[in-house]
Amino acid sequence: MSRIGKRPIDIPSKVTVNIDGQHVAVKGPKGELSRVLPEQVIVEQEDDKLRVVRRDDSRVSRQRHGLSRTLVANMVEGVSKGFQKRLEIQGVGYRAQVQGRNLILNVGYSKPVEIVPPEGIQLAVENNTNVIVSGINKEVVGNTAASIRAIRPPEVYKGKGIRYAGEMVRRKAGKAGKTGKK
Repeated sequence: MSRIGKRPIDIPSKVTVNIDGQHVAVKGPKGELSRVLPEQVIVEQEDDKLRVVRRDDSRVSRQRHGLSRTLVANMVEGVSKGFQKRLEIQGVGYRAQVQGRNLILNVGYSKPVEIVPPEGIQLAVENNTNVIVSGINKEVVGNTAASIRAIRPPEVYKGKGIRYAGEMVRRKAGKAGKTGKK
């Protein structure tokens, strides 16, 4: 039995949920999200709680149970609180700035890299080196943050590049120094 799938999802007071067969739509103060869930699960609403239940005990149903519950829980949390990922830029002369909705990165290439965020994603910059990606869809926020990090991933010798806030980068020692012996 899926431990994650069994847990009920609490619905905050300002959030409304519409269930139409396999289509689940969630509306809240930050926006609206909808998703079609797999046929193997059923979503039931009881007062201010949602439950995701399997149709049968087949292998595919068990696989989809916890996933579907997590997807619905992320939709409810996204429209009520929202999600955000923080990125740090490290390196001499590396910086970021926002122009309109777009993010401009100067990270050691000959020209600045311009990133156009997808619909529903907001980009913000603090102190020229901290980028904040925020939105209501957890999947899109994570993918956008990953694509920004992929422009200049952290380098293992000096640690220069774009990394997630709190990410530990394993460092290599580099070349051994000259000993003076021949």
